[in-house]
Amino acid sequence: MASRLAQLASHITGHPGTGGPIPAPLTGNLLQDQVCLITGSGQGIGRSCALLFAAHGAKVVISDLDGAKADSVRKEIEDAGGKDTAITVAGNVMEDGFAERLVKAAVDKWGKINVIVNNAGFTNDKMLHNLDDATFRQMLECHTVAPFRIIRAAAPYLRIKEESKRENRSIINISSTSGTHGNVGQINYSAAKAAVVGMTKTIAKEWGPFGVRANVVAFGWIDTRLTRAKESGETIVIDGKSVPLGIPGRPAAPSGSGDKPSVNATADIPLGRPGRTEEAASSVLFMASGLAGYVSGQVLEVTGGRGI
Repeated sequence: MASRLAQLASHITGHPGTGGPIPAPLTGNLLQDQVCLITGSGQGIGRSCALLFAAHGAKVVISDLDGAKADSVRKEIEDAGGKDTAITVAGNVMEDGFAERLVKAAVDKWGKINVIVNNAGFTNDKMLHNLDDATFRQMLECHTVAPFRIIRAAAPYLRIKEESKRENRSIINISSTSGTHGNVGQINYSAAKAAVVGMTKTIAKEWGPFGVRANVVAFGWIDTRLTRAKESGETIVIDGKSVPLGIPGRPAAPSGSGDKPSVNATADIPLGRPGRTEEAASSVLFMASGLAGYVSGQVLEVTGGRGI
């Protein structure tokens, strides 16, 4: 199975502009037989996490607002030989009862939880002086309240008193450099993502005595629908309302041809390019696995050097 699951991560072979290898473990047993919940894993960074985790032996709960996309990722894992290693839970992380349903699905299937990756999210940008209360609260509900509820629901399976019964248990909350440094037009998103940092550090302190690690991965410019040009027309439907995604006037990310983006990315990104979702997933894998066994309460900025 391992050789076939290697297909899941075989797309991590190079990066735009160099064609060289990305120094990331494609397959292995870093998460062998560990149960991992990944929200927002039907596409983008979450999808790459699901595929990479499965390639490292994980049992993966794929959760997404778009059930069809979640099922597609599950099929990718199954087609690569990961039989009975992935299930899907569709739904909106902000809905009442969703957290309990997500946790129950994992426990009913595999009897435990090892890793939670709170990745689901979107943006709804407005300048501060034009921002209404509902849109401000929406970002808090999605990026702070929803992860809190999921972690709380999983508490009985993470806070294990008997040391002899403990396995690797890791919580990774996804933030953004908007939360660590702020960003124009994103006061709601920035506030929510900043709150994730304080929440995670508190979890690290409260649950550390039970052997639970809690960390933040804060991404910079990773090439996803949230960071591409708003003019491309990508949207997400929340509570029956269409929310446009992306950044106005954003230049295209470089393609695999080695072309640079039309903006001078090296002006503020030392590596000179946006990151790929596969690279983002590799950083999350590190935090999830035993490789980070003595890392807790930390914020890992994955930015290509931006902001240093």
